[in-house]
Amino acid sequence: MGSGTLSPGDLRAIGLTPGEYASIVELLGREPNEVELGMFGAMWSEHCGYKHSRLLLRTLPSGGPLVVQGPGENAGAVSLGGGLLLVMKIESHNHPSAIEPYQGAATGVGGILRDIFAMGARPIALMDSLRFGLPVSDPRLQPSSFSSGRSRSPSHPATAGGPGVPGPSAGPAFDARTRFLFQGVVAGISGYGNCMGVPTVGGETVFEPCYAGNPLVNVLCLGLAEEGKLLRAHGGAPGNLVVLFGAATGRDGIHGASFASVELDERSEERRPAVQVGDPLTEKLLLEACLELRDRGLLAGLQDLGAAGLTSSTVEMADKTGSGIRIDLDQAPRRAPEMTPYELLLSESQERMLAAVEPRRLAEVEAVLDHWELPHAVVGRITDDGVVRMLSQGRVVVEVPVRLFTDACPAYELIGTEDEEIRRARAATPDLPAEADWGRALLEVLAHPNIGGKAAIWQRYDSMVGTNTVIGPGADAAVLRLKGRNDGVAVSVDGNSRLCYLDPYLGGALAVAESARNLSCVGARPLCATDCLNFGNPEKPGVAYQLQQAVAGMAAACEALGVPIVSGNVSLYNEQMGTAIYPTPIVGMAGQIDDLALRLTPGFVAGGDQIYLLGGDVVSLGGSIHAWIRRGSLLGTPAPLDLDLERRVQECLRAAIAGGLLHSAHDCSDGGLAVAVAECALAGTIGASIEQHGEDDPTGTARDLFGEGPTRVVISLAPHHLAELEALARRHGAPLRRLGVVGGEALAWGDLFTLPLSALRTAWDGALNALTGA
Repeated sequence: MGSGTLSPGDLRAIGLTPGEYASIVELLGREPNEVELGMFGAMWSEHCGYKHSRLLLRTLPSGGPLVVQGPGENAGAVSLGGGLLLVMKIESHNHPSAIEPYQGAATGVGGILRDIFAMGARPIALMDSLRFGLPVSDPRLQPSSFSSGRSRSPSHPATAGGPGVPGPSAGPAFDARTRFLFQGVVAGISGYGNCMGVPTVGGETVFEPCYAGNPLVNVLCLGLAEEGKLLRAHGGAPGNLVVLFGAATGRDGIHGASFASVELDERSEERRPAVQVGDPLTEKLLLEACLELRDRGLLAGLQDLGAAGLTSSTVEMADKTGSGIRIDLDQAPRRAPEMTPYELLLSESQERMLAAVEPRRLAEVEAVLDHWELPHAVVGRITDDGVVRMLSQGRVVVEVPVRLFTDACPAYELIGTEDEEIRRARAATPDLPAEADWGRALLEVLAHPNIGGKAAIWQRYDSMVGTNTVIGPGADAAVLRLKGRNDGVAVSVDGNSRLCYLDPYLGGALAVAESARNLSCVGARPLCATDCLNFGNPEKPGVAYQLQQAVAGMAAACEALGVPIVSGNVSLYNEQMGTAIYPTPIVGMAGQIDDLALRLTPGFVAGGDQIYLLGGDVVSLGGSIHAWIRRGSLLGTPAPLDLDLERRVQECLRAAIAGGLLHSAHDCSDGGLAVAVAECALAGTIGASIEQHGEDDPTGTARDLFGEGPTRVVISLAPHHLAELEALARRHGAPLRRLGVVGGEALAWGDLFTLPLSALRTAWDGALNALTGA
């Protein structure tokens, strides 16, 4: 292949630059042939090679006394004690979902499930973090859309004619593409997860204008494995056989890894063949077969065929073994005729696994695969020469040292500079109009799709299959029991892209802190985290700066809270026609509850219970949902995060829950204090009376009701436990402020407003009506 025949555009299509191509030629001592070049494009792509993020990822803490497997394998693992391991990973499937939302999301679920059972773990729960578009402005977001039951100015023109509540048409009018993407992604997640019999126990869904053309679909999975049975993606000793099994190989998904490493543009629809097609019924057979092979001790190693298909799985197996590998492509089961070596190596057909098997165990492995009716073939063997060799029709079509695909992949040091426009946005003060009806303002925030109820999404998912879900969707974190034990595990996923846009260091730290706080709210002690870093083009200085700062913030928060990151994923080049998404670091976190009987939920429980705010009281309207609704622009300085205070407050909260002092706990974050209290009332179907705090002026009131800040938890407890709680808070140095009392059928906030729960419910439940057609 002559270098003169390859334009920069040709190289870019397979994920390479002219400089990288020149490096490949120099390393090989010759020009690569077409098949080798395709493999380099996949292995050196951002999706597989992490060439713009690898140096940054090394700064994240990943070790600890409970860590059994950190980053570098299909998933991370930590010890739960008693011979049980918790396995965890999050992955993205953003670009495929932008082109074909159903299959993009479905195969994202399939891929993360395989990452878990490739480790020898049985998947027990799924979560998702989704991002879709939202109009910048819409007349139905204006104040005249809502009114409350009582306000200081009941005759305000917006409420003339009597009190009302938002109806089905309230909220933004989503365009047809956003509805198409939203409905396809949700259907794809539910369709695959439900068929697999793995519960989807929670998640988060956010709508912002920047995601209109480039949605984000991040999927997290938890699994359980026994100590001593964890599998890894190595090949064992030279001479071991390489067995390909599962679905046959087709032409779907070719160049999927490269496709995920370039920006979306007007030609993206032409790349629809790069989106894989999933078959959850085959994956279910694959799961059971892999776990039986594990239980019988028949495998030397196991690897999922994910991004870059047979290319990455073979190269990574050889690399982790420190050996070479020889593959006869003619032996690979296929479902399309006359497939070329290029297509066989780069196909990302789903539901396929690669196993390393000792020759003496081959017959037993084949018997298990036959029992589960899975196609299989011996396609090669592990060698001792450190070379990847691929054969087709008796001739060598690839002959490249393993290290050139892996160790030689470039690792770029990012050069970042903050965008001046973002700097100005952070320094600006949101110019908010005076509120004539604070109750109406609360209803507007509750009806915003980023705040309101997500039942229209999670009701599509089976959250109870397996009968281990103790707390499902809608709480701060999901909780699952461990059969035969008194303890349980909790899992959460979080990220605030609005605040990360304004301050990426703070945004990265907040993602860690809030995910940990969500676990603490149900009584769980954080054990480990997994991250998915969704950013724009890292070759642009502004995006490079965001990525650098967000990772630095995450690292600081993980160190302060003692939470290692054991696995993760990086998704870059999330841009549409040159416009980047907000920087969106997503953090999934798992924790352990020592006694499931002491778990908490957000809902108020009993009339007469006292309501308190545990934690800090520093908030800001900068970047808040309330300010966005009023002005449709992202401005202002977010509230700072004190990581030492965060640690103390979370420790105090967990101690109070373990001591049986609290009846409920709920993180106060997006939307502010008024939203958090309203959510507690709705979850418990009981009202509350809140004392009015804050300055007696419009800005002070808005800040008290809707200002957003970290390290705050709304708790409720019986009056007779108050003295113990106050003593516990003093010992931990955790601020505590009384808010009010539980009771009644309305939410009353001083003399600002009184709203019946029915009005709160209508606003909350109607948040996604425009997307679901309700």
